[in-house]
Amino acid sequence: MKRYRWSGLLLGGLLIATQLVRAEQPKLPRVDFTDQKLSNGLRVIIAVDRTAPVFGVAVTYNVGSRNERPGRTGFAHLFEHMMFQGSENVGKGEHFILVFNNGGDMNGTTSKDRTNYFEALPENQLDLALFLESDRMRSLAVNQSNLDNQRNAVQEERRLGVDNRPYGHAYLEIENLTYDNFAYKHSVIGEMADLNAASVDDVKDFFRIYYAPNNAVLTLVGDLDPAATLEQVQKYFGNIPSQPAAPPVDMTEPPHYGQRNETIMDPLARTPLVLMAYHIPAGNTPDNYAMQVLANVLGQGESSRLYQHLVKEKQFATQVFMQADARRGPSLVYIRAFLRPSVKTEDCAKAIQDDIAAVRNDGITAAELDKARIQFLRQQIQARQSDLRTALQLGQYTVYFDDPNLINTIVDKFDAVTADQVKEAALKYLVPEQLTVLTDLPAAPKGKAAQAQKEGK
Repeated sequence: MKRYRWSGLLLGGLLIATQLVRAEQPKLPRVDFTDQKLSNGLRVIIAVDRTAPVFGVAVTYNVGSRNERPGRTGFAHLFEHMMFQGSENVGKGEHFILVFNNGGDMNGTTSKDRTNYFEALPENQLDLALFLESDRMRSLAVNQSNLDNQRNAVQEERRLGVDNRPYGHAYLEIENLTYDNFAYKHSVIGEMADLNAASVDDVKDFFRIYYAPNNAVLTLVGDLDPAATLEQVQKYFGNIPSQPAAPPVDMTEPPHYGQRNETIMDPLARTPLVLMAYHIPAGNTPDNYAMQVLANVLGQGESSRLYQHLVKEKQFATQVFMQADARRGPSLVYIRAFLRPSVKTEDCAKAIQDDIAAVRNDGITAAELDKARIQFLRQQIQARQSDLRTALQLGQYTVYFDDPNLINTIVDKFDAVTADQVKEAALKYLVPEQLTVLTDLPAAPKGKAAQAQKEGK
């Protein structure tokens, strides 16, 4: 069992103010947590915070869309919906009612690399949270009725969020175009045909394989007694049987040998969008941290280079943003620019490439590096401003990198990046053979949509 020192929640404004008057950057207080496994493989992480009589609990499952196979996409996200449809001792929709009626909040999310479910409740409702999460892990109601109902819900979500949304397909297509490995190439929400093809047996197999205690991390943060809490966890989760280990996912991305380009016509768009993506290493690696620094300098905030050059000086774009993600496998750095009317997409793309070339040639300044560090510190403060958010961070770091203590070391790893490392990373990764450019152009609507638009409906 590992133990780490915890000193409570943070006041973000105080830390940032301190940064402005001190030469040495302040350190985040360490999170004190215990890290144990039950006999069935469930990993349990408990951190104490006496700030308020509340707690946050998260169950992070080691499954995301990367675990899906061709012809059966969307299952991980489908289960985000299925998990609220009842279990042996909890009625359909009752999970929501019990949490909300006891002063709590709850939700679930799905990504490429994990799925999580979480609640925030008063400290006297620990039994309720553990009962609800353990009952659906043990005995989720997987039947034809629930499958049909939630399949329809997911498909409607896709219609609202992708098919009938401006630029919706662009955000999916950039990954499809950039990746060759199926694990990251397909979307989290899945394809309509694959969702239609899903059978009850398919869904039961997916649940059995991935929703097992040995494929999950339970994190609890708040006004808790660690020993008593672990006893309660053992009571509710200890007799859930483990399952054979889930099949590993090959995340290898084949070599790329040239820039990839695509243009799509979007009848819902009102202004051109340029999306660019470069391949970068997986998260929690020195080069990934270097690319996070670079993305901050180039494209985050109104003082960033891209905003100053494209939005203010050249007035090519109304918005521009750059972000480096930190996946478990090969990751991406994205650049997104919404263009002003009459601006040519190739001019905007060239302006972006010019700013990238400047970093490749001359690197970044000490002031830009300091600003990136301050902004990253602020982000980490915000990520720990509640017990629930701290629980979510612990669970994700454990599932992604097998390192819950990353919550205590991530700022140091980011701060260790030097200006020279940023320049070296730019030279290594921001190259044409790793680049994908997708242009989303407004298109005239067709058929009934065009007539309705003409009539002002």
